[in-house]
Order: sequence, then C-alpha cells, then structure tokens
Amino acid sequence: MADTMNHLERAMASLQDHPVDRLPTYPLAMGVCRRLVSDGSMTYKEWASDPKKFAAAFIQGQKHFDFDFAIGLMDLSVAAGDLGATVRMDEQNTPFVTEPAFKTVEDYEKIHVPDAVHGRSKVLVDGTKLFVDALSNQVVTAGFLEGPLLTLTQASGAEKVFMDMYNNRGAVHKALHSITEYNKNMVKAMAGTKCAGLVWDYLWGSYSCLGDQEYDEFEGGKYAAELNALTIKEGMALCVHNCADLPHLDTQIKQYKPVIYSMAYYPLIPGSPSPKETIEKGYADNCLIGGQIDPQGYVRWSQEKMQKTTMNLCQEVKTALCARGLKSRYCIASGCEVPPSVTTRLENIKECVDTVKRYGQVSC
Repeated sequence: MADTMNHLERAMASLQDHPVDRLPTYPLAMGVCRRLVSDGSMTYKEWASDPKKFAAAFIQGQKHFDFDFAIGLMDLSVAAGDLGATVRMDEQNTPFVTEPAFKTVEDYEKIHVPDAVHGRSKVLVDGTKLFVDALSNQVVTAGFLEGPLLTLTQASGAEKVFMDMYNNRGAVHKALHSITEYNKNMVKAMAGTKCAGLVWDYLWGSYSCLGDQEYDEFEGGKYAAELNALTIKEGMALCVHNCADLPHLDTQIKQYKPVIYSMAYYPLIPGSPSPKETIEKGYADNCLIGGQIDPQGYVRWSQEKMQKTTMNLCQEVKTALCARGLKSRYCIASGCEVPPSVTTRLENIKECVDTVKRYGQVSC
C-alpha cells in the first residue's frame, strides 16, 4: 500500500494517537549512515569529529532509507571526553573511554563546568543544527544527550560510581550536580539548533542496576527532573531513550511524561517488557513508544529474516494497540542504535523500513 501521509503528518498523528496510513518507522541508524557519504569512504572518526560530516550522514541516510524521524545520536563518550576522560577514537569503531577523568573522591568535587560548549560537544551541537536545517521540513528532528548518571559512569567507570553511591554518597551528588550544570548548557545550545525534540539517554534507569529509591536519589528525582523541565522550557519536546533490560517505566514514562520513549526488549531476561506488554500496561496511552528490534539483527540476519521479524513486530503492535483502544502510538524501530560497524548490512535497514510500509497499516 502506498503512503498517503508525508513523514511529518504521520509522525505528528502518531504522537497524538490519531489515525495514520501506517505505523511510523525509524531504525536508529546514525553513525552507520556515514557509509552513504563520500562513496562509503568516510570513517567513524571523521564522522564524529566534523559537524559537516556528522550532518551529511543524516541527510544521506534520510534520502536513502526514507525514515520518519532523525535523531542526532553521536556516541556515549562525548560528554565524558569533554570533561577530561581519555577517549580512544578508532577509525571505524565507536569511541570509548580508556582513561577515566575522575579517579578519586576528590576528583568528583573538582569537576569544572565549561562556560561554553566545546570539543565534541560543539561538533554534536553544530552538526545537529546542520541536519535540522536540512531535514526539519521533511521529518521530526531531535538532538540527543547523555543524562548525568550516564555521563558520570562514562567519565569515571560504572563499577566505581556504583560503589561510591554507598561509600561516598555526598561526593557522587556533587559530581552529578556539576554534570547537570554542564547538561543545562547543552540543553540551551541544542535549543539553538531548532530541533523539534531532545532525546535523553537515562540508561541507568534499570532495575538490573538500581532500585526505585536509588534511581530516584541519583537521577530521577532531581537531576533528570531539572533537565526534563528545562528541555520543555526551551521549546523542545521531551524524549527519552533507554536500552536497558528492565527499565523504570513508571518513572521514565508516567512520571517524566515524555512525548517519545525509545526502548529495547530482551526476550531471554525475565521481566523485560515486550512491545505487547508495554502497550497492554498503558505505557503507550500518552507516549509514542519506539522499539524493539534487536540491533544486532541488522548485522547478522538475512534480509528475509529482517522482513519476517519486522512483519511480526508490526502485527504484535497493531493487535496490542487495537486491544488497548489506541490508533497509532508506536514507532517500529531498533531497540538501540543500529551498529555503526562496517559489517552492518545496509539492505537490512532498508528492508525494515520497506516492510513497515507494506505491513504497518493499522485497522482496528
């Protein structure tokens, strides 16, 4: 069936649970889209270091794959690197921290908050503005930032931070307060790009890591609340991405009240919420849910398996939406970023999008 709505019409209708010609779709293909630029010769390091090259990948990705959204994720070491961590930048692999910025409790208390956006944070902001300028008349665009607790664990090491939550609680809070101030600078900078939304990665909102009380203390109740409020105040729609196995859905959806919530599903982990369960329990009642195809499938699966998996997800989602009395509040997507590896099969990204176009019609 041919599309009868454009991307913006479909996305806006889905956000409001209005009827759509088909479900929206956006496999989270960011860094991998660099392979569509410069005859495929652009390296990940080049893409993540140059705002023009960063934006070019999103622009070419939209032209080639025909997505319904554009979300400007770079990687999860951007803020940590700009706060002093040593980041290894391989030619074709996702950057990662090799030397932490904060090694002692005293380091937590000495975090310097830059007055202005700099380093790769500036690349991220400037690149986001470029692709927003190019694509905002076609699709819903969004910036992407790491939450304070995620940034701290990147900059110091997750194991150390979790131990310090109990042994040096006050110092951890000082660090989180400083990083939140840094994030506030980034929110204001992102608002200047005119992106429609801002996606926060609050990864550690997961019962496999923190209970409700711990998560509320170290992110949800104060730091995330401040950043969520500022995001809305600055004119951007609040969006949340959490690819954890057991996400705090009551906190991150019912309490935060995001417009879009992107999540993953781990079928081998008891309690990991499936698409059907997420809809049945009311989490899609007031929020567009995005997910939950295994990102590794874009690397490992045949095109036929990608088609079958996407078809099955469409059917599961459509059945659950209708049973819940909803019309459209779901986006067919990967549960986390499509791997930016050179081994990712670009035809699987296209197959996912094309399959949703063929089988994503909702008729309750």
